[in-house]
Amino acid sequence: MGATFDFGGKVAIVTGGGSGIGEATATEFLRSGAKVAIAGRKADRLEAAAEKMRETTGGEVFCFATDVRVQEQCQALVEAVVRHFGRLDILVNNAGGARHAALRTAPVESWRQDMALNLDSAFFCSQAAYPYLKAAAADNGQAAIVNISSMAGNGGTIGCGGYSAAKAGLQMFTRVSAAEWGPKGIRVNAVAAGMIATQLAKANWAKTGFDAAAATTAFPLRRPGEPEEVARTVLFMASDAASYITGETLIVGGGPTIKGMIDTDD
Repeated sequence: MGATFDFGGKVAIVTGGGSGIGEATATEFLRSGAKVAIAGRKADRLEAAAEKMRETTGGEVFCFATDVRVQEQCQALVEAVVRHFGRLDILVNNAGGARHAALRTAPVESWRQDMALNLDSAFFCSQAAYPYLKAAAADNGQAAIVNISSMAGNGGTIGCGGYSAAKAGLQMFTRVSAAEWGPKGIRVNAVAAGMIATQLAKANWAKTGFDAAAATTAFPLRRPGEPEEVARTVLFMASDAASYITGETLIVGGGPTIKGMIDTDD
């Protein structure tokens, strides 16, 4: 598929960029002309993903091993990217993950890790990126942050209470940072992903015996989403096409699961 938007001359950071939605998002940015930095805890996974991106897009990828749960490492990431590329225009806070446990038995450490990975990380990276995004906006009119949330942050998921609460918090962080930073030309939006068939998700489905095909019969589109479908939404939110959108959360989830009273299928 060709480029969806034009990001020529722009620099983007994608956290959790070594796999899944993050990898797909970084690849789409590269196809659209951006220079991209990908961050994650495992340097070997980052470099493997980067090499694949270079081969498929011909774009310039910078890898920086980072634990986004640690504020100092987030600051180091942003500073390294600006040293390498000379600027920063877009931040995608994609790193995240869920720990499964009932609330009545969930260890405190599990709760704290859900908050650290899914919420604290976005705050740390956004705060570190702010002065450089502000400078980019002064230079070309706007800069953008896109936070990757989840439909769990909208409706909640039983067994993932910490994750659900963190993603809901991420959506409120999106609104407040958009309000505070909009006057400086920085737009902040979120994308709430539904059931997305990443490699990790498919492996977990196979391990647990989860029937994704059966589960998606409740969705109007009757299938799981693909990482690229989330990625293209991220690019829209970061692009000039969304220049008057900020503080919003856009759901990418295959449609509303609305129950009816009569059969309307023809």
